[in-house]
Amino acid sequence: MHGYVRPGNSQPAWLFPFIVIIVLILSVLPLARLATTGIAALANGGVGAVLGDPALWSATYYTLVTAVLGTLISLAVGCAFAFLLTLTDICGKGALSFLFVLPMMIPPQVTALAWVQMSGPSSPLLKALHIAPPLGSPQPLYSVGGISLLYGVQHAPLVFLALRAGMMALPRDGVEAARLAGASSLRVFRDVILPLSLPGIIAGAAISFVSCTGNFGIPAILGIPASIYTLPTLIFTKFSAFTSRTFGDVALLSAIIAIISVVGLAIQDRALRGRDYRVLGLSGATVAFDLGGWKFLLQLLLWLCLFFMLAAPFFALLAGALVPAYGVPLTFKTMSASAFYEVLFRQAVTRTAFVNSLSLASGTASCLLVVTVLSAYALARRQDLLSRIVSSLIEIPYSLPGIVMAVSFILVFAAPLPILQVTLYGTIWIILIAYFSSFFAVSLKPVVSAFHQLDSALEEAARLSGAGFFRRLVDIIVPLIAPAAGASVILVFLIACNELTISALLWSAGTQTLGVAIYNLDDSGSSDLASALSVLVVLMVVCIMLLLELMAKRLPRGVVPWRN
Repeated sequence: MHGYVRPGNSQPAWLFPFIVIIVLILSVLPLARLATTGIAALANGGVGAVLGDPALWSATYYTLVTAVLGTLISLAVGCAFAFLLTLTDICGKGALSFLFVLPMMIPPQVTALAWVQMSGPSSPLLKALHIAPPLGSPQPLYSVGGISLLYGVQHAPLVFLALRAGMMALPRDGVEAARLAGASSLRVFRDVILPLSLPGIIAGAAISFVSCTGNFGIPAILGIPASIYTLPTLIFTKFSAFTSRTFGDVALLSAIIAIISVVGLAIQDRALRGRDYRVLGLSGATVAFDLGGWKFLLQLLLWLCLFFMLAAPFFALLAGALVPAYGVPLTFKTMSASAFYEVLFRQAVTRTAFVNSLSLASGTASCLLVVTVLSAYALARRQDLLSRIVSSLIEIPYSLPGIVMAVSFILVFAAPLPILQVTLYGTIWIILIAYFSSFFAVSLKPVVSAFHQLDSALEEAARLSGAGFFRRLVDIIVPLIAPAAGASVILVFLIACNELTISALLWSAGTQTLGVAIYNLDDSGSSDLASALSVLVVLMVVCIMLLLELMAKRLPRGVVPWRN
């Protein structure tokens, strides 16, 4: 048993230290560099200049206001869908859940662009339907309300998923006892369901708030034209006007975003502390309220809500791609597919963006999978304090806003690497490493779930028969966790392929991603090309999600988020 931790433990001695080193590089090093830069800026008096800048307080105000309003909207919509799709006899729950989660998977800048194409006096779709507002009317989305509305649409699925996970475990026998005691459906909902659902509601609100705080795509498309800057867009503009003080300033701004996010999560923890939400009894997955005559009306309202959240913006985006310029009404004479031909075959920038995004997403998903399998094996086999600390460190980069992680990696790699004297800043490799850090937790979750469901007897039998670690890994472990590993690859690929917040700060000439290309095309006035590229991205997202849906039956429970 030479090389193993101790007799009877199948984990090699090198494995856990290897995982610790990876976590130190991907999580601890960039965040420590951000902290030291911020402290240095404080020591050099840079904090006075930052705090004295009116733009900081304006951006902080807009960040908090839009995040709070967006969270309230996401709570209202997400809770309504979660309650109706989990606890009632609504028909078509699978399709409704799939479609409701879709906005979360679509890049935020695509969501913003689609809604801009759907509203305002220049909307090609509204003009074609002859319902466009009069020319000269303001674009209603270029406002705090518009940003907040799209935050709510984008992040309502987060509330839905957090709340539904708890409601699936509600005590069926408790609900039945309340009914037998004569309680009405409304009384059961108010006195039994709602109190036990409070943890999911609070968790969903916290996740939504943190996501709103770090969102870049929506305020970039809707806020910058109206001079409404949030902290992420303020950081972006400071990098655009680079000076000797930029690194210190953005480190302090990133620290403010991180503090706001941590405070939001701390409020969640404080709200749940001291409350006992343990559930005894049978799982409530089959708990259902009979809606009676309300069933058809509520079902119609859910489909109408999805139409205005998904279908109408997509048709508006498609209309914007089929006309030669924004503001031209869609007719048979103006309709043309030239924008699709342009972005696919003639525009070098968009072709490069496709190659970069697909390469980065594939590289991130496949490379992370190797590390994820080893990490999941090590963490599942250890149940000590150190393994819990490592797990928490893996989660931190994903829980922080992407703009914070982007700034952290800029600070780490702005200077040439020691000894090697190689600069990663300005290359595609810095984006890849930042993706590794941010999506490590996404890759790890399905595989860890699969490991916890494995019976270790097979591996122990192989070990006692003399099979080495890698032989056991290839012949026994990997085949058993293959479905979860496949889901891990697809989830990471889907998220990384559509990412904008990280790459918006890290890209340079030749390293544009799809998210950056869409934003730059729209910013330069090529709204038809931006719309065409966005339509292609949406279709790609739907295809990947359908592939996950086809794999769902072979995956551990909870890996595919929209499945009941």
